Formats: sequence, structure tokens, C-alpha cells
Amino acid sequence: MSEHTDKITGRVKQALGALKGDRDLKREGEHQEHKGEVKGHIDDAVDKAQDAADDVKDKIESAVDKA
Repeated sequence: MSEHTDKITGRVKQALGALKGDRDLKREGEHQEHKGEVKGHIDDAVDKAQDAADDVKDKIESAVDKA
């Protein structure tokens, strides 16, 4: 599942668990929501790493072109 899908599904499970008095379902929802948050952080880190790699590549290509 995607980041947003995990967050939404987790919130729904938490609400259902609270309504039904099902602690396990509520806890499962909390875990799934956190999983979505972690996925978001990982995606952000990957994007930043890719941007940094692109910047380095551009600088190297610029230096080679000048030489």
C-alpha cells in the first residue's frame, strides 16, 4: 500500500476499533498509520538523496565541459 493508503486505512481501523471496543483492531490501525508515516519519511529521504546526486552529476558535467 502507499503512504496515504496506509495512513487512511489505519485511521479507519482505529475508529472502528474504538467504536466496537476492539483494542486489537485499534492497535492494528495505529501500527498501520505509523507504517504510512515511515513510508513518507523514506520517500522524502530518497527524493533528497536523488536531488543531491543530480546536483553532483550536474556539477561534474559542468566541470568536464569547461575543461
